[in-house]
Amino acid sequence: MFKHILVPSDGSELSKQAASKAIEFAKESGAALTFFHARPIRQGYFLGERALFQRLEQDEFEQLGQAEAKEILDAITASALAAGVQSNSVSVASDAPYEAIIQAATDNGCDVIFMASHGRRGISGLLLGSETVKVLTHSRIPVLVYR
Repeated sequence: MFKHILVPSDGSELSKQAASKAIEFAKESGAALTFFHARPIRQGYFLGERALFQRLEQDEFEQLGQAEAKEILDAITASALAAGVQSNSVSVASDAPYEAIIQAATDNGCDVIFMASHGRRGISGLLLGSETVKVLTHSRIPVLVYR
């Protein structure tokens, strides 16, 4: 079956639930995990589920993004460790998270991407877009979607 699973996380409650299920899945299948977070490059993009309402110096913005990525990834990596599942974590800056997810899966030798879907439909799905749909559309690596 799968030997190395990439698990993207944006820090949302749904992505935390998906990470938890991915840990269970990896434990049952004996797979290793790579947790992944894409940080925004430019202000005006979201950091996790929070928008930045004030302009920051670019260095301060990058530090804030790195700190949030570390917080998100450390929490799920600790859960994997507690479950006895081998894992590591990666974060990169990208304004195209779906591209960064696919690249991270390729770079880390992952054979599946396990990610959450917020299940947005209709006009909200059209306007907000979906990184999951973009990954599904563009990835040559299999994708498991948790909803």
